[in-house]
Amino acid sequence: AGQPAFPGGAADPEDADVRATALREANEEVGLDPTSVTVLAELPKLWIPVSDFVVTPVLAWWHDPHPVHPREPAEVAHVARLPVSELVDPANRLRVRHPSGWIGPAFSARGMLVWGFTAGVLATLLEMGGWARPWPHGRVVELPPSGATPAPSAGTDNADETALR
Repeated sequence: AGQPAFPGGAADPEDADVRATALREANEEVGLDPTSVTVLAELPKLWIPVSDFVVTPVLAWWHDPHPVHPREPAEVAHVARLPVSELVDPANRLRVRHPSGWIGPAFSARGMLVWGFTAGVLATLLEMGGWARPWPHGRVVELPPSGATPAPSAGTDNADETALR
């Protein structure tokens, strides 16, 4: 809540597997048509200590992009699509320090601060994909209080962009 994140949530009894859960959640939250994507991989399960959740990221290629929008206002305030070029731009890379002392990767793009689990997944995928560029790891900012960041600017509908919620 209150930060950029990928669609997701708990499995429902009718979900056949984690892929089905991911597609259902993306449809429920932002209106993603499940037939518009091809699931490429299930990434390794990750434990999120702060929430005590185990998350299985599902990676998909959005081969037939279409407009997406918040469908669950209680869960999604805004949908933004960010080009990979913005995510790898060294000017948009930084690290954040949580009040607990934890320091992790972050991205600053279009008025959004992407941090935590979402930034960790993005940073790892960019490294594994060979897209990451050198950036100033010494740039560390304090995590702003919840609700202190401005509303994100609108994304575009270009087909070569990555969807974030």
